Amino acid sequence: MTVWKQFIAGCGAAFGAFCLGSSIGWSGPVEEPIKSGDYDNFSPSDDEWGWVSSLLNLGAACVCIPIGILIGAFGRKATMLCISFPYVIGWALIGIAQHVSMLMVGRFVLGVCGGAFSITAPMYSTEIAEIEIRGILGCFFQLLIVHGILFGFIIGAYCSVLVVNIACGVMPIVFFLWFMWMPESPVFLMQRGKTEQAQKAMKWLRGEDADIGPDLAAYQAEANKPKTNWREGLSRKASLKGLGISIALMMFQQCTGINAIIFYATSIFKSAGSPLSPELCTIVLGVVQVVATVIAILLIDRIGRKILLITSAALMFITTFLMGVYFMWLSKDVSWLPVSSICLFIVGFSVGFGPVPWLVMAELFAEDVKPIAGAISGTLNWILSFVVTKLFPLGISAWGPAPCFWIFAGFALAAVIFIIFLVPETKGKTLNEIQAVLGGE
Repeated sequence: MTVWKQFIAGCGAAFGAFCLGSSIGWSGPVEEPIKSGDYDNFSPSDDEWGWVSSLLNLGAACVCIPIGILIGAFGRKATMLCISFPYVIGWALIGIAQHVSMLMVGRFVLGVCGGAFSITAPMYSTEIAEIEIRGILGCFFQLLIVHGILFGFIIGAYCSVLVVNIACGVMPIVFFLWFMWMPESPVFLMQRGKTEQAQKAMKWLRGEDADIGPDLAAYQAEANKPKTNWREGLSRKASLKGLGISIALMMFQQCTGINAIIFYATSIFKSAGSPLSPELCTIVLGVVQVVATVIAILLIDRIGRKILLITSAALMFITTFLMGVYFMWLSKDVSWLPVSSICLFIVGFSVGFGPVPWLVMAELFAEDVKPIAGAISGTLNWILSFVVTKLFPLGISAWGPAPCFWIFAGFALAAVIFIIFLVPETKGKTLNEIQAVLGGE
């Protein structure tokens, strides 16, 4: 099996996630310099900075459904290539900002572009992959996100805000120059009746001597099914159950607190009195996230999605519960506890709830409803990410950190129960087999 070109194409699509990750990692290390007057004409207040951080999530929430329509009409590749242009514009607005409102607009634009990638990249990666490596390629999105976050943490800790903005602004250009050489999704090409182009794309991805007949026949059969509008498609039992599972996993991904912890990691470590500098702590956090995500990718097609999700939720429950205990009752003499707990939380999140919900989103739905169903799940994900990111600092101010971490722990415990009883295993199953399971056949 020739897979290296599939890895190149999947990684190229997922490089958009690197751009998104660097946007997420940006806000933590540059918060203090910007609040201290790094921009000559303004210094954001705490409330304004909360909006600067969270508008990325709101922008992503606003684009998911429109991008689901666009990728169904114009294809995965063309849509992703077009996204790179406004991505550069967003970073330019942040780089030349003369008022805090320019920062906010720039962050919103970055969110729009990042949210678009969160729908298109996992879908493209799973559609170009052979079934044996579908899980690995589907996890590339999360792998590149965490590399992007680490990139933002490192350059944010050791470079000026201007250098950080330039370095992050170059990444969408790198994506465009890489991905322009990759093929369109064969699944999309077959849906458009472009059989010859689909064959050419599959031969490029799998090798000239690869037996692409069975997969082409499956794509053709899917394309030949009677056309239905998205309302009829979503009304099928398999679609409704898949959508419910995908939405629940997205809810648990955000409501267990990952983005709140990432966005405010520097200030969390500072308030905990860690002996390490907050900047170094966040870099350690980024490294842990990368290593744990690599482990998840190595395991995803061996032990399956469900076991990783259960393990992930259990670890997040234990660590967020302990964080609440620390902030409520323990002294700063045990300052190692919040650092180790957050690192273990990141391990737990990264081995399961980081990559798997995006992968499952791309696996659960039939081709006729995948763009719109994935867009609905992605929209909810980013809305909840916005809400959690915006409310987390307000909750800390109103109640203190302990109740906030215990709320996250409650969601993690609920996730364990939900996964055990309601989430099916998709490892090694074809689309038709997954639809049969969801449909109760």
